[in-house]
Amino acid sequence: MSDDAASATLAEVGEFGVIDRLVAGRRQGPGVVLGPGDDAAVLTAPDGRVVVTTDMLVEGRHFRFDWAGPYDVGRKAIAQNAADIEAMGASVTGFVVALGAPSNTRVGQLDALADGMWDEAQRVGAGIVGGDLVASPQWVVSVTALGDLCGGEPVTRAGATAGSVIAVCGELGLSAAGYALWQNGIDEFEPLRRRHLVPEPPYGQGIVAAAAGAGAMTDVSDGLIADLRHIAQCSAVGIDLASAALAPDRDALAEAAAAVVADPWSWVLAGGEDHALVATFPAGVPDGWRAIGVVLDGPARVLIDGDEWEGYQGWQSFG
Repeated sequence: MSDDAASATLAEVGEFGVIDRLVAGRRQGPGVVLGPGDDAAVLTAPDGRVVVTTDMLVEGRHFRFDWAGPYDVGRKAIAQNAADIEAMGASVTGFVVALGAPSNTRVGQLDALADGMWDEAQRVGAGIVGGDLVASPQWVVSVTALGDLCGGEPVTRAGATAGSVIAVCGELGLSAAGYALWQNGIDEFEPLRRRHLVPEPPYGQGIVAAAAGAGAMTDVSDGLIADLRHIAQCSAVGIDLASAALAPDRDALAEAAAAVVADPWSWVLAGGEDHALVATFPAGVPDGWRAIGVVLDGPARVLIDGDEWEGYQGWQSFG
């Protein structure tokens, strides 16, 4: 299909014409036996088990086209699903994408979305193996990610034990800071604004953590405290974070916080959408990770320097 089709609408080109355009010439990962084009894809499962996760982005709720272009939306949709696979101590083997968009959407916009998805998928060595395309009143991007445990055990939220160290890999609070800057129409601090549009999970570190004996792990999607609370509840333990260990994260956001009159601690502790990895380690913390707290005996709770956090509690899907 020629590039002239980029200005045509989805209704004019048709479902299968658009799909053919989006998958043509793309490179799949090594575990793909049969990619897009049939009733279903076929992937190898050398471990004998498959890790599966799915997440959805809805226009107006999770992204805005006056802030982000389709390319960035595509990258974000893939990144947040890849981070969930990483958080299980697995590696990504493929993605399945379902997209709803208005019939008058230009094909070129879907080209940009697909470019973003494929570029992000290649960062983890995987491809998009199939999906669906339907008409809808607004854009809805639903991604399912598949992963391989490579012979190891899944690292769940239920394996934290008292005496373990809490450690994080990745950055905290940047996406929340970027969101506040976008909301307030502040054009400065471009790296923070960009990070809200496209997260940067620490790819490859999920397997590193699993190999180092991580007891429990999750990615920071709803906020550090909110996600650690899931670990605390599933593991029936307490968690105590050290503000001194998180002070560099706060300090890195201080100027942006002053610009929007916000507390940088709320971004670090409850911001979410950075998709950093946080895990518990009963022994040593691996390279690339930094200790930020300790695991206590129950009851299940998350503390900061021994006290409850009274500020913003993190993302609520139906809040």
